[in-house]
Amino acid sequence: MSPPFLASLLLISIAFTSASVVPLQPGFYAETCPEAEFIVKDVMRRNMIREPRSAASVMRFQFHDCFVNGCDASMLLDDTPNMLGEKLSLSNIDSLRSYEVIDEIKKELERVCPGTVSCADIIIMASRDAVVLSGGPDWEVKLGREDSLTASQEDANNIMPSPRANASLLMDLFEGYNLSVKDMVALSGSHSIGQARCFSIVFRLYNQSGSGKPDPTIEPRYKEKLNRLCPLGGDENVTGDLDATPTMFDNRYFKDLVAGRGFLNSDQTLYTFPETRKYVALFSKDQRAFFNAFVEGMIKMGDLQSGRPGEIRSNCRMVNSRPVNALLES
Repeated sequence: MSPPFLASLLLISIAFTSASVVPLQPGFYAETCPEAEFIVKDVMRRNMIREPRSAASVMRFQFHDCFVNGCDASMLLDDTPNMLGEKLSLSNIDSLRSYEVIDEIKKELERVCPGTVSCADIIIMASRDAVVLSGGPDWEVKLGREDSLTASQEDANNIMPSPRANASLLMDLFEGYNLSVKDMVALSGSHSIGQARCFSIVFRLYNQSGSGKPDPTIEPRYKEKLNRLCPLGGDENVTGDLDATPTMFDNRYFKDLVAGRGFLNSDQTLYTFPETRKYVALFSKDQRAFFNAFVEGMIKMGDLQSGRPGEIRSNCRMVNSRPVNALLES
């Protein structure tokens, strides 16, 4: 493991063990905004009809938000003259999309119950609903988070894994958040829906590990398909399906890994590493076991908090305007 990655894990450990966190609970908005969860799901449903890919995009927001300084909607902040946010980080630029879905949800919630529902909680609810509306499992989410006052492109760059990552690096990353190997494999099943760019796999097809050769674990016919989709020197922004049923949340992703048809390197190595292979095999045969493990992992990930001061943003893209006296005291 590289020294920078070790340093990142150390910072993660310090941040999540020393912080005083906000208590989270199901039904947090039952009295203050009883329509909140219905509104989030309704807006998600409408957006998925307009753009089916928005389901996968929004679901991944929880991962990209919670892993970087906790689930605090820091990833939604736009850059300012004094702050480089997370949207242009290496793992997010040209990758994350559908921010406008969160904007639409927030606008509706502010109309119904202004200043009440945090953007951080919107991400958690919308991620769950994206899974449910794609045919996946349902679960009760814990709510009550506050929104961060800042964001860090540097933190996102240091923490979020690359599509070139292997299972060993992913295990180290998840362990830093007290997420088990089983959690990691189950949560990787988020790639049951959605697409990724050729940019993320051209090295697998033509220069795996600097060998000048393709990744030998790719099933030959699938490799031919990927070669046609992502030719050497071609448009690396072309997208391919992450599994054979990219709009349905199911265990097809794991069946594809067993067959050598994983799109990303970070996915396929889950089947080539002994520590993770057994869970891939289990989930490929037992969809209920996958669903149960995925829900458990999403709930545990949703508990990650940094303990930093926060607020309820009125616009998810920017912090609220603060009174002059508050600025002088800060």
